Amino acid sequence: MKDTKIGFIGLGNVGSKLANSILISGYNLYIYDLDKNKGNLLIKKGAKKLNSIKQLCKECSTIITCLPSVSSIQKIIEGKNGIYQYFTKNHLWIEMSTTNESQMKRLAKKIESIGSDVLESPVTGGAHRCEKGNIAVIAAGKKKAFDRSFPILSKIGYEIIHVGKIGNASTLKVVTNYLASINLVSLGEALMVCKKYGLDLKTSFHAIKISSGNSFVHETESQLILNGSYNIDFTMDLAVKDIGLFNNLMNKYKIPGDLSPLLVKIFDKGIKKYGRRSWSTKIVKLLEDKCKTSLRTRGFPSKLVDKENRKDGIKIKY
Repeated sequence: MKDTKIGFIGLGNVGSKLANSILISGYNLYIYDLDKNKGNLLIKKGAKKLNSIKQLCKECSTIITCLPSVSSIQKIIEGKNGIYQYFTKNHLWIEMSTTNESQMKRLAKKIESIGSDVLESPVTGGAHRCEKGNIAVIAAGKKKAFDRSFPILSKIGYEIIHVGKIGNASTLKVVTNYLASINLVSLGEALMVCKKYGLDLKTSFHAIKISSGNSFVHETESQLILNGSYNIDFTMDLAVKDIGLFNNLMNKYKIPGDLSPLLVKIFDKGIKKYGRRSWSTKIVKLLEDKCKTSLRTRGFPSKLVDKENRKDGIKIKY
């Protein structure tokens, strides 16, 4: 079936940008968030705010969730007046948060028991790319649900990969966030060595960028470290949640890794020192404070901007 009315739940840093991409693509967008102050800009652009999940499910055939925690997803789906009570066989649930794979499988099974379609589709690649609709999407679920969702996903992101059954996308998203966080901490140490040695930090940034040590995290978050804003539009509490989910998988499969437990400890220190709503990139400041040395230099932006034009999404084939 063709879905023209999209309901969106969760209008945080990422959710609001995903919702905007849907709206400007010509879909009828209906929004819901527990924070009544969120979504005003979307409303000015034509979105309609509804006061209950019941109204949202009645009005829309597709509901997208993008929420900050495992508990908030559970509440929205199966809590009092949750989605499960109002879905029919005609509905599609697209889950775009970073969540626990075992919970995702359980909730998907519950929703599919009604006859509804379910697709998990976490996004990755930074809020700046999300704003332009060029973020990557990792999707998992039945092919029928993926094919039904693709026209919507193609307006949200550019590179879209289907990775198999429910649970696979949640696991891969946690893996990618873990890798990004490890890289972030190592970049702080690398830049500090450059600074202490007496290298110019702008020169060091560009030398790393053309080297085998380059990465997406370096090209993006290192700029915000060097500027001093740390403003990646992703908060410390979300990073701690994702690292914890990865560490849970390590423990579940009895993998005797060294780095994962260490990363948990580092980010626990960060959240205690700088607060839950500080930017995750600020984890590097732990080292700056210990060394009493700033990693600031001129010529870097306080916020990232995606300079690529908005593009319709493509399916990644492999």
